Amino acid sequence: MKYIFHPEALEEYQSAIFYYFEINPRLAESFAKAIETGIENIIMFPEAWSIVEEDVRRHLIKRFPFGIYYCVENKCISIYAVMHMSRLPEYWEKRRKG
Repeated sequence: MKYIFHPEALEEYQSAIFYYFEINPRLAESFAKAIETGIENIIMFPEAWSIVEEDVRRHLIKRFPFGIYYCVENKCISIYAVMHMSRLPEYWEKRRKG
């Protein structure tokens, strides 16, 4: 199964990598690997994680306070947010409408 990032979700992901890189390059690498593993898990088991709204699911990332918000659309995983869990939970919802 394929996956695509909403442009703002990709920007969040890249910003988080940069943030962790400023702290420690190895931490950034570990974060990127954790997100990639999360995406691989979503691809293998797309319905395994909790629904947070309508058909949007959230995969929580181990070791990092982030979640991947996604849904399955036409045999493709659409990633709407790579969200730090301290953010307001609804900020990404406008991405589904546009």
